[in-house]
Amino acid sequence: MVYLLMPMFVALIASILGVLFLQSSRRKKKSGDVSMKIQRNECSKRSENVTLPAEVAGSTTDIIIVGAGVAGSALAYTLAKDGRRVHVIERDLTEPDRIVGELLQPGGYLKLIELGLEDCVNTIDAQQVFGYALYKDGKSNKVSYPLENFNSDVAGRSFHNGRFIQRMREKAASQSNVRLEQGTVTSLIEEKGIIKGVTYKTKTGQELTTYAPLTVVCDGCCSNFRRSLSKPNVSILVEIPSCFVGLILENCELPYKNHGHVILADPSPILFYPISSTEIRCLVDVPGQKVPSVNNGEMTNYLKTVVAPQIPRELFSAFMSAIDKGNIRTMTNRSMPAAPSPTPGALLLGDSFNMRHPLTGGGMTVALSDIVIIRDLLRPLGDLNDAPALCKYLKSFYTLRKPVASTINTLAGALYKVFCASPDPSRNELRQACFDYLSLGGGFTNGPIAILSGLNPRPLSLVSHFFAVAIYGVGRLLLPFPSPKRMLIGARLILDASSIIFPIMKAEGVREMLFPATMPTHYTVQDLCLS
Repeated sequence: MVYLLMPMFVALIASILGVLFLQSSRRKKKSGDVSMKIQRNECSKRSENVTLPAEVAGSTTDIIIVGAGVAGSALAYTLAKDGRRVHVIERDLTEPDRIVGELLQPGGYLKLIELGLEDCVNTIDAQQVFGYALYKDGKSNKVSYPLENFNSDVAGRSFHNGRFIQRMREKAASQSNVRLEQGTVTSLIEEKGIIKGVTYKTKTGQELTTYAPLTVVCDGCCSNFRRSLSKPNVSILVEIPSCFVGLILENCELPYKNHGHVILADPSPILFYPISSTEIRCLVDVPGQKVPSVNNGEMTNYLKTVVAPQIPRELFSAFMSAIDKGNIRTMTNRSMPAAPSPTPGALLLGDSFNMRHPLTGGGMTVALSDIVIIRDLLRPLGDLNDAPALCKYLKSFYTLRKPVASTINTLAGALYKVFCASPDPSRNELRQACFDYLSLGGGFTNGPIAILSGLNPRPLSLVSHFFAVAIYGVGRLLLPFPSPKRMLIGARLILDASSIIFPIMKAEGVREMLFPATMPTHYTVQDLCLS
């Protein structure tokens, strides 16, 4: 029995020491971050009046952007405001119709404000979102975003993805130095290892070439150029943990107004959130790469027999009506850590570069945060023509983005695994511990929700809270009277928590994520001001 209990005590002590160390490190890091922020603001102010050359090596374009989704449109507008001449090529400029990319976290909304794009959510019937309601085994708990220190306008936003993208495209096209064109990019033009531009087919089928010192590829999750600009193993890094089944509920109200609803169902979570003043999006997660067939009625049967009994009673009738209506959509959920292969003259961005499970709605926050970093890196530079030097300089982008992007990515992957049901008792205890921990209030609630919302995306905070949940779960098992069986489950709970989060962190890059300043490609803020 001693040998059985030994791993549990070792793991428990290690976890407690780890949490204390991480909290201490976080306090030290915070003071450094404040200094960095002040210097970055000073750098931006000094570089606002950079004059760009009238012609760059005979080209009339400074930057080509492949794709005009959220990332491409936002980047085009942002760079054009800084005086860059931007050519955006998008395969289809009609309004997209997707079932994800509909929830922008408060941290993402703050980035939207920073980029001057906040008005893009004002005329599309977007709904404010102030937090989440969690449901498990008939119990519910409301957890709100910690927005007390922000303006009243700061909150999450949920909307029709297509409407949002169209407004972003309109905003980009409103800049006189943006050329937004419908066309399909067929290849990158490469000379001596440097990307010089792209070849594309216009809407009428005419094949053209266009050149620029920098090409930014953001053509989405099914990118045609990811392999060309990533490490050779990028294809095996793409995981498909689950699929979403999408429905739209009408003529009903959410139990908690202006909150996303997460049902910890069996086998995996169900999401509800408003996408307009009259519509509620429902996303049913189905683990694995295959879903029941919609055409032969298997999906309808699955939704009615497996999913419907777990739906809150306030939404049950509308859910059944949505099924009967028949407009059932499916989508594959992909996850992929960033694996860039820095290429002179080109850069990956958005879902073509990095993906995470959409459970937490963090994708747009990561993309907009990346755009802010790219803007700040490019802003001091007048000439982009030295492709090798620019490529070396932009390597710092991959380091600077890591704390925010990796925190949101890791949380999405870890939370999805924790929220899924399991026959393993230790996994179910971890799931229950997470639900109860978030119900405690105070810092136990605000800390994790601040990370999820993008308001405080700090890796050390994520790790400390994740293991605090695990330790809380062990404590619940051992009190009031521990038994050998409960102690064994507690030991396995700690090991399960470790097996969930550490592989994700390893894929993201532990050093880059936790200690970005130690990376050889890390540029100081003073370096950013060099032209």
